Amino acid sequence: METKKRKTKTSTAVKSRYNDRVYEKIAVRIPKETAQAFKEKCTAEGIAQAQVIKEAIKRFLDTDERNT
Repeated sequence: METKKRKTKTSTAVKSRYNDRVYEKIAVRIPKETAQAFKEKCTAEGIAQAQVIKEAIKRFLDTDERNT
């Protein structure tokens, strides 16, 4: 018989501390219609919303470095 592993609050807390130490949050406010269209297109194309934003930031930074 298989025993199901249970998640503990400790592992969640550890992940949260790691994320807080390694990552930065960026928040933006955009019109609701734009946000909805973005979410729908990401879903339709099977792409994570974060992936689109990360790639846009990377392209922006790469473009900036080439112009210096």
